[in-house]
Amino acid sequence: MLEVNSPLIDAQSLSANLENDSLVLLDSSVEPVVPGFTSINNNEKFAVIPGARRFDYDQIVCKPNTSLPHMMPSAELFQVEARKLGINEDSIIVVYDDVGLYASPRAWWMLRSMGHEQVAVLSGGLPTWIEEGYNTVDEFSNPEPGNFEANPDENLFCDFEVVLKALYEPTCKVLDARSAGRFQGTDPEPRPGVRGGHMPNAKNLPFPEVLDGGELKPPEELNEIFASLTTKDKKIITTCGSGITACILTLAASVAGYEDLAVYDGSWAEWGLPSKLPVTTD
Repeated sequence: MLEVNSPLIDAQSLSANLENDSLVLLDSSVEPVVPGFTSINNNEKFAVIPGARRFDYDQIVCKPNTSLPHMMPSAELFQVEARKLGINEDSIIVVYDDVGLYASPRAWWMLRSMGHEQVAVLSGGLPTWIEEGYNTVDEFSNPEPGNFEANPDENLFCDFEVVLKALYEPTCKVLDARSAGRFQGTDPEPRPGVRGGHMPNAKNLPFPEVLDGGELKPPEELNEIFASLTTKDKKIITTCGSGITACILTLAASVAGYEDLAVYDGSWAEWGLPSKLPVTTD
């Protein structure tokens, strides 16, 4: 019987449970914009893990009518789209992406924020699945509708007002997953009109530092990384360019044993816009 006791699942365990009736497999791939990270799916080839359904939080499972990218939708919209994907209240969900470990942690956190506990990220994603010799197909599954019920936890995603207060709270640490150059304001921002630099009192932890290829570093290494920045009795709010790679840090912190976690949904796409929100390069 498949059971999620960790935020991560490996390809072997997934393969052994691929026929499990309770399993819902979601492809949450988003085209990477960070240098050095590429999708293995392209115009020449397209591979899907058998039975996977497309969880598109960039265009579909996201807040409509906003200029900010892939913002969290309302619980009502999320529930409608989750049911379309055949997700049930008792589903055991595994999310993956076609980069390795890039977009899938956000899908994991979105589901967690809507009250679904039985969800894990496929370690290494589609590339590792293929490297280990498991089969793929060339189209997504179209399941019968499910009975998913959204029970949102408003604390798992936060807005700029929460972050602004947290920056000056000794019980909280804000970690920025962007590159050191973007954090320091020496490299240009990819979005036009967005200011360079970072939030006062935030700490920089570029997300590749918690990765080893397409997988997270071992828990003991993650423990050392996070211990150099904060302690387990403090809340961690992660941020990045648009709310995707922040979730990689959140996943890594969870694996390292940190429990009080939140993601700034708007991230630098919102904070960096011309406004009174404080920005520094110190």
